[in-house]
Amino acid sequence: MSPTARSVLEAVAAFAGAAVVSLVLTPVAIAAAVRFGVLDRPGTHKSHRTPTPYLGGVAIVLAVAVTIGAAAALRPDGEALGTLAGLLGIGVGVAILGLLDDLRGLPVAVRFGAQLAAALGLWGLGIRAEISGSPALDLAITVVWVVGVTNALNLLDNMDALSGSTATIAAGWFAVLALIEGQVLVGALAAALAGGAAGFLRDNRPPARIYMGDAGSLFLGVMLAALGLLIEFDSLLAGAAVPILVLTVPVLDTTLVVAARLRHRISPFQGGRDHTSHRLVRVGLPVPVAVGLIAAAGFAHGWVALIVTRVDVLSAWLLLGLTAVFDLVLMGLLAKVPVYDSSRGPDLVITERPAAG
Repeated sequence: MSPTARSVLEAVAAFAGAAVVSLVLTPVAIAAAVRFGVLDRPGTHKSHRTPTPYLGGVAIVLAVAVTIGAAAALRPDGEALGTLAGLLGIGVGVAILGLLDDLRGLPVAVRFGAQLAAALGLWGLGIRAEISGSPALDLAITVVWVVGVTNALNLLDNMDALSGSTATIAAGWFAVLALIEGQVLVGALAAALAGGAAGFLRDNRPPARIYMGDAGSLFLGVMLAALGLLIEFDSLLAGAAVPILVLTVPVLDTTLVVAARLRHRISPFQGGRDHTSHRLVRVGLPVPVAVGLIAAAGFAHGWVALIVTRVDVLSAWLLLGLTAVFDLVLMGLLAKVPVYDSSRGPDLVITERPAAG
């Protein structure tokens, strides 16, 4: 078997293994959440009408950890596995913080402090942005990227199957790109992350039987941010543009929400029904259609990222420019969708609940 075929087979095995473990553990998480009362209860900024278990993130984390642990046992590689173990440790640490936030609630400062620590931990492992030539600036870029993406995935977890499908597609693209660049271990890690998120979707699709909670969304966020930094490209342009393209959906959603809230004098840190998904539902789309469109957008941007790595610099810039114009126009249109109740003050987010199906 050729090295390329072997690498692809290992990535497929990592995806399948994590997906199976996630499929098995998610119902267990549902039962445990119901047994111990770990339920996300309906609220003013939430769309569900009944208490829903939210220990799904634990199933995702365990699925990825078990799969990567098994892969490491079958294919030892000292230095690379040390970095992988450190990354997984940081991801699990952030997930534990998210679980504590799910169970008891944590101050915003504690959450951001932990995410900052995670970013610095990744920097210490050598998982960092290296695009400016200045260590101080690269460190700042790394911190902004890791904290930003981690929170973006967390904020995107606002509708059934949305964060899970977005993470599955993004991790899948990172797996493809890593394998093309000959980075087998990174490709397997990305495939396992995609499998863990994909297996969870069976019980998270509308109407969801379980949510991933902060434990899952923060774990997926920090791992995806790290994958974007881990994959190396020959072109500096590709190295900077590809991670942003693959994660355009959560990045643009967070940008839209923060900008809109600041404009309407609403705290960016409070919950609200003003995300991209809510705006699509607001104009009349059913929840599954809205989620499907957002997932398609994530896939399309990943495809653009792949093309950027295969073409010359000028063509890449032209394609990036065209994509940026399209995204800006789309954001402008979404920003015009009325999601704030102006009749009751600028600081109130609309609380109407869309149909779950």
